[in-house]
Amino acid sequence: MRPPSEWLKPPRSLLLILFLVTLVSVSSLAWFGWRILYQEEVVDSQRAQERLEQAADRIAATARGLLAETGERVGTWSVSPPIDAKIDGGLVLILNGDNLSALPSDRLLYRPLPTQAPEAPATAFSEGEILEFQQNDLAKAADWYRRAADRKDAALRAGALLRLARVLRKSGQIPEAREAFTKLAAMNGTAVAGAPADLVARFELCELSGRAEDALALRQDLLHARWQLTRGQFAFYWPEAGRLAGIDQPVPAELAAWAEAVAQAWSDLRRDSSLRGQNTFWVDGRPFFLLWRGASARRAALLTRPESLLKPLLAGNQVACAALDSEGRVVAGRKGSTGRAVVRGVAETQLPWVLSFTGAPGAADAGMVARKRFLVLVTVVTVLFLIAGAYFIARAVRRDLEVSRMQSDFVAAVSHEFRSPLTSIRQLSEMLAEGRVPAQDRRQVYYDTLVRESTRLQRLVEALLNFGRMEAGVRKYRFEEMDAASLVERVVSEFAPQIAGSGRHIELEGVQEVCPIDADPEALSVALRNLVDNALKYSPGCPTVWVQWGAENSHVAIRVRDRGMGIPASERRAIFRKFFRGTAAATANVKGSGVGLAMVRHIVAAHGGEISVVSEPGEGSTFTILLPAGESK
Repeated sequence: MRPPSEWLKPPRSLLLILFLVTLVSVSSLAWFGWRILYQEEVVDSQRAQERLEQAADRIAATARGLLAETGERVGTWSVSPPIDAKIDGGLVLILNGDNLSALPSDRLLYRPLPTQAPEAPATAFSEGEILEFQQNDLAKAADWYRRAADRKDAALRAGALLRLARVLRKSGQIPEAREAFTKLAAMNGTAVAGAPADLVARFELCELSGRAEDALALRQDLLHARWQLTRGQFAFYWPEAGRLAGIDQPVPAELAAWAEAVAQAWSDLRRDSSLRGQNTFWVDGRPFFLLWRGASARRAALLTRPESLLKPLLAGNQVACAALDSEGRVVAGRKGSTGRAVVRGVAETQLPWVLSFTGAPGAADAGMVARKRFLVLVTVVTVLFLIAGAYFIARAVRRDLEVSRMQSDFVAAVSHEFRSPLTSIRQLSEMLAEGRVPAQDRRQVYYDTLVRESTRLQRLVEALLNFGRMEAGVRKYRFEEMDAASLVERVVSEFAPQIAGSGRHIELEGVQEVCPIDADPEALSVALRNLVDNALKYSPGCPTVWVQWGAENSHVAIRVRDRGMGIPASERRAIFRKFFRGTAAATANVKGSGVGLAMVRHIVAAHGGEISVVSEPGEGSTFTILLPAGESK
């Protein structure tokens, strides 16, 4: 078990204890406030419940009377259909045996029964069809149909005109076919091919003319129920007219639902032989109410939406009322989600629906709710403030600890970087000073090593000093116009002694033309040298490092690519922070100070450019420097 001192160590444990103590205090205060408000709430709730019960009884009685009155009116329609059939947006259905009529008819897109318009039998045209189909004599078939089209019987004339137009169309006599269809379109009250003759003719005329406005006019007439169509006929002509008009618009959902509701009502009325009845059903997620009176031979029915029928009763400011079907679905009104509730069943109201009442908050309830909300708001704000404070404090402490750790790592890394060249310089200097290197060629090797290690130590010191000046914002840059290719080649040539004899090489890929940039040669060389050095250090298994340059739009791009360890996605942004060293450095035991890429970012930003990296673990990395292009001479 941990001692108390461990639990009190910052940042997490102490903040957690502080948060819990404050939360308990605030919760206790809120609980006492709720107890005070509870006494008032009990009394107000009892009074509001009584008011809601009275309102429910009053609305249920009114709805029962309204439904009885509506039933009496429907009973009179079986004898004398109404002239004004728009009953709150509903439909009046009159059933006379197997016939169905709907008022107003312009709201019914299609019907459950086919049209009753007269149609000539197909046998009346058998002679002409023999000439047309079996003998393939279109001219004689057209003459025969012309003679048939002169008959007095409208149904025979309509059938002959349709067939005549068809033969003329086959023969390529389009104007004559259009004329025949035009005559057929003027014949109302007859049917051909099981559909209204004028509808068939107008559709054919639209196909012949190819005019979008004619097809649009046909769609409008379909939408206003000009013809008595079945569902299948409407389903054919509506999209076909849309195709000819060049639009793909679905049938208005509300009108389609009414047509389906009439089909459902027709089925219910045919199945139920009782003198009176009522039924609630759903079509496409919309509730409909059917009320009928009369015998099967002569029956009147009202098809409406329950919302339209009960709207005057269910719309109230103080009470939210909803009518529910046997499955609990809302058919009219609105069902409140909060507040006191009262339910009146079918047995109590003698209505076809269950009535649900929810009381809206009154003045006293509104004050109670306001006080509760204020108390909850204060509690929530206090808790959020504590959580936010704890988070930011913990974050600040964690960042300070992380910076301290990174600085410690930086000091250790820099010390190691200094120790290596200093150790070499000291050992070689002592050997030379004591005369322990008698051979002249051996002494020359030591002198070269001393120069190389001194240069390495000088670069390390200069890099740290430059980074310090960059961080302080006092680094001075001397910009001059130069060629990016010459800069890249000069920097890469500096690595030749380092990689000589190691089997590694740096491959240059660039354009032939000049890529001018305005840059500080020394600073940009430092940035590029860091990138190349990193590519060599972090790709020990790949002998090649690629350095590319070229123009991209209004910029010059310099890329350093390797096929080394790669950088995880979680570290790609952090690697440009000072003192940060990724997991690849620890895995490969690569030494470094952790300021190289941070210095590269400073230098590139001072040149008005940007640096980016694309990398995948195990696939290598590509660092890209984008600099504004200079003016070509």
